[in-house]
Parts: sequence; structure tokens; C-alpha cells
Amino acid sequence: MNVNSKEKLFDALPLDQKMKLEIAEELGLLEKIQEGGWKSLSPKETGRIGGLMTKRKREMKKSQ
Repeated sequence: MNVNSKEKLFDALPLDQKMKLEIAEELGLLEKIQEGGWKSLSPKETGRIGGLMTKRKREMKKSQ
């Protein structure tokens, strides 16, 4: 899959899914997810992503 088709798939995702993937990438977990799916993450990793998503959503609401 080339970069353009990956970007198109990414753009088609809902905002929550985009945010989740962005955070996973920032934490260095994107490759692990691509190889084994979301179920390959530990509860700690999943919780970290969820916590950062909640924090960002709060920040977005404040800035509106």
C-alpha cells in the first residue's frame, strides 16, 4: 500500500479513530498495532492512549 492510499484511508476515518492512531504513533505503538492489531497492546498502553484522548478532547472543548 502506498502513502497516498494510506492517507486516503486515514482521512476517511472518524475523528476519534484519527486521534487514536495519531496518539499511538506519538507513543511509538503504531507499528505494533499494524502488525498485531489493537488487541496486541497491553492494558497499560491502551490506557495511556485513552487517557491522552480524553485530555485532548477536553483541550479541544476549552479552545472552542
